[in-house]
Amino acid sequence: MKITVTDIDTVTKGDLSFEFLEQLGETAYYGVTAENQVAERIKDSDIVLCNKTILNRNNLKNAKNLKYIGLFATGYNNIDIDYCRERGIAVCNAPCYSTDSVAQLTFALILELTNRVCDYRSLVDKGDWKKSRTFSMFPIPLMELKGKTIGIIGFGSIGAKTAEIALAFGMRVLAFNRSPKAARGVEFVTQETLLSQSDIVTLHCPLNEQSRNLINKDTISKMKKGAYLINTARGPVVDEDALAAALKSGKLAGAGVDVLCTEPMSEDCPLYNIPNCIITPHIAWAGLETRERLLGIVFDNIRGFLGGNVVNNVAQ
Repeated sequence: MKITVTDIDTVTKGDLSFEFLEQLGETAYYGVTAENQVAERIKDSDIVLCNKTILNRNNLKNAKNLKYIGLFATGYNNIDIDYCRERGIAVCNAPCYSTDSVAQLTFALILELTNRVCDYRSLVDKGDWKKSRTFSMFPIPLMELKGKTIGIIGFGSIGAKTAEIALAFGMRVLAFNRSPKAARGVEFVTQETLLSQSDIVTLHCPLNEQSRNLINKDTISKMKKGAYLINTARGPVVDEDALAAALKSGKLAGAGVDVLCTEPMSEDCPLYNIPNCIITPHIAWAGLETRERLLGIVFDNIRGFLGGNVVNNVAQ
């Protein structure tokens, strides 16, 4: 059996063990794989594992032995699912591995925007507190979360965990989901109601044609003046030009984003260096414990496939 891992550098820096794969057969690891390298690298493979490598009809067509694609991810928009169905190639993702870590970063961004820890540390580091006439200095506005309204768009496992944390802070929780959902303490409302009533809007929906540019000039106009936007879902869910304009105009008080339309960040990213926009480099899933859990799911998926019990196959 020949196994190819196309972008191992997106998953580990040497802190995870791939011994399981090597026991199955000949394993080839590539740090990253450019689009024009994919076809050649996978052509003899029985199993391909990837995170963000694009696998489409053109670069899959000559991989005649390919039976299985395993994803180091929950999302699978980089895979040509229709072609894999035609060929009978199983495509298995890793659902729910990052639920806790993404919800954690969501609140890390919210707390940074409302408590301004880094900004206050900067004042202290510059010596401003030493010069203060009073014991406490608070020139930068702060905001308490208790009693505020958070709107959660997308109520899968991450949205539900985010709601749980928000309720612990004493927040009012609104949610919008395309399919009916129910959860204790959560008010399910229309998207328009959520946008108009929320002090903080946080995105936890998958990227598809319905959600692409979901947050745009029109939807931002329906949000409260001074609201905050959090995106730990997928970059293209947000129109970055519209968000940049809203941040610069003061329509929105701030934003925290862990994902961008182009990753790594493009040179002309419209959100770059906007003072009230916090950008982290797609790290919500990247804690060691989270990646260990991910690898366990990926390996269990392979075991299931080889044992005739295919799980998490999104190409059925």
